Amino acid sequence: MKILVTGGLGFIGSNFIRHILKKYSYDIINLDRITYSGNPANLKDIEKNKKYKFFKGDICDSGIVETAMKGCDAVVNFAAETHVDRSVGNPESFISTNILGTYTLLESARKQKIKRFLHISTDEVYGSIETGSFNEDSRLNPSSPYSASKASADLLAMSYFATYIFPVIITRSSNNFGPYQYPEKLIPLFITNILEGKKVPIYGKGINVRDWLYVIDNCEAIDAVLHKGKIGEIYNIASKNELSNIELTKKLFEIIGKGEEMTKDKVEYVKDRPGHDLRYSVDTSKISKLGWKPQNKFYKDLSNTVEWYKNNELWWKPLKSKHFRFYEGHYEKHYEK
Repeated sequence: MKILVTGGLGFIGSNFIRHILKKYSYDIINLDRITYSGNPANLKDIEKNKKYKFFKGDICDSGIVETAMKGCDAVVNFAAETHVDRSVGNPESFISTNILGTYTLLESARKQKIKRFLHISTDEVYGSIETGSFNEDSRLNPSSPYSASKASADLLAMSYFATYIFPVIITRSSNNFGPYQYPEKLIPLFITNILEGKKVPIYGKGINVRDWLYVIDNCEAIDAVLHKGKIGEIYNIASKNELSNIELTKKLFEIIGKGEEMTKDKVEYVKDRPGHDLRYSVDTSKISKLGWKPQNKFYKDLSNTVEWYKNNELWWKPLKSKHFRFYEGHYEKHYEK
C-alpha cells in the first residue's frame, strides 16, 4: 500500500508515520508545508528510509497535492491549524488550511480515485458536555474558530461520501499527548515551564476537563480505522483519562519532583479564554468494535512524556524561544523579519 500522509511533520502525523513504517512494509509520502509546528526534526530518524518520501507544500495548492498524491492508495489527512488560542487571534489561517485545504485534498483524491480517505478530526467539534459523553451521531456545536473550521471540514468530507460515494472515513480523538508535541500545547508547555523554573499559566480556575489520550494509542486507533473502518463512518477515539486542568498540573509537578511548588509561586491563574469549553467527553463504543482499545497507562505515559522532554531540550528550547511567548493567557507568534 502507498499512503499519502498530510501534515506528517506535525505531532500526531510524525508519530503515525513512524508507527506505520515500523509495522508495515508500506510506502509513505509525506506532504507538509513546514509551518511553525511542522518540524523536520520530528522524523529525522527515518528521513533516509527507502519507504519514505517527503514533499514540501501546502494542501491548498492543488498542483503539489496532485503530484504528491499520484499513485497512492490512501490519504490520511492530519494537516491542520490546531491551536485554539491562535484561532481566536487569527481565524483566517484556520479557515484556509482546515476548510479550503481539506476541499483541495478531497477534489484531488476524488479525481485520482483514491481507495480510502481518512480525515483526522477532533472531539472539539461537539462542543462542551457537562455529563455523559457524545457519540458519533451527536449534534456538532463548535465553540471556537478552530473547532468550527474542523466541523466544517468534517461536513465537507461527509458530503463527498453522500454525493460522490467517495470513500471517506473520519476519526475524532480527544486531547493527545506524548513526544514531539509542539510546546504551545498544555502538557508540553507545562512540563517545559516547570523544567525552566517558569510559572505555569492556568486558565480561569483550572476546572476545565479534558480526556487525555497517549499519541501512540491514537496512532493505533487510526491504523485500525484505516484498515477496518467502514467508509462513510465516523469513529470517536478516547482513553477515558478525564482530568481537570488543575488535577493534571498537580500530577506534572509531582512527576517532575516539584510538588511543593504547586502551593508556592509557580502557578499563575490567568484570564479565561473566550468560548472556553468546560468539558469534552466522547463515547468509544463504535471503535471498540474494530478491536481497538487504549493499551497504555496514563500515569506511566505521562511520566515517559516528562522524561522525553527532559532528555530533548535541544528539540524544544529553540522552538519556545523562536516562535511564541505567553502573555496574559494568550500566545503571540514571533515572526522573523
